[in-house]
Amino acid sequence: MPVSSVRPIDDGAAKRPRGRPRKTVAERDDGNRRAELLRSAARLFRRKGFDATSTRDIAAAVGMRSGSPFYHFKSKGALLYAVMQEGMRSAILRQQQALQRAERATPDVAGQLRILIRNHFDILLGPGSDFIPVMLYESRSITPRQRAALTELQGEYEVPWTPVLDALHASGQLKADVKLARLLIFGALNWSAQWYDRRKGASLDELTDAAMKLFIGEKP
Repeated sequence: MPVSSVRPIDDGAAKRPRGRPRKTVAERDDGNRRAELLRSAARLFRRKGFDATSTRDIAAAVGMRSGSPFYHFKSKGALLYAVMQEGMRSAILRQQQALQRAERATPDVAGQLRILIRNHFDILLGPGSDFIPVMLYESRSITPRQRAALTELQGEYEVPWTPVLDALHASGQLKADVKLARLLIFGALNWSAQWYDRRKGASLDELTDAAMKLFIGEKP
């Protein structure tokens, strides 16, 4: 029989669509509820502290029954760790996006540091900024293995800073040892989460200006 005369057998089965299957309404709702829990938990952990925040508090903040958060997270500790992970992953993505936008403007090395600092302030102090402060000040409440995983994410976040600081040091604009400078810069920036009040304090642009003058003596 000639090959051209052979017809494929049609068993009536529909062709499998390419790519990932679409999420069901229930799956999308679960994802939305999980994100809502993370946001509410981050806000409460930051305002009240991890120990003083109960799962009942978190459930009430999102209109759930007191035991419902355990459908999404095994424990309050697991929820805390998820908040920290979400904060670091979001920070990495936002920093990547800020640097990609900066590439089109081709700023000098001081301008690159300004972009990194301004973005960092936005992550720490801008809208929806509860995640990273929780990670900074509640790390004692997670396990050593969880801390190690978060340290890896922090390292990934800090990678773009090193070549910028190296270049500033080579040009004489950064006087201190680069490793020590990086630690001191992050220490100073992160501490702003403790004292900054957007209703009374300077704008994030003004904070960035002050940081640039402090770290490399940039003139206005």
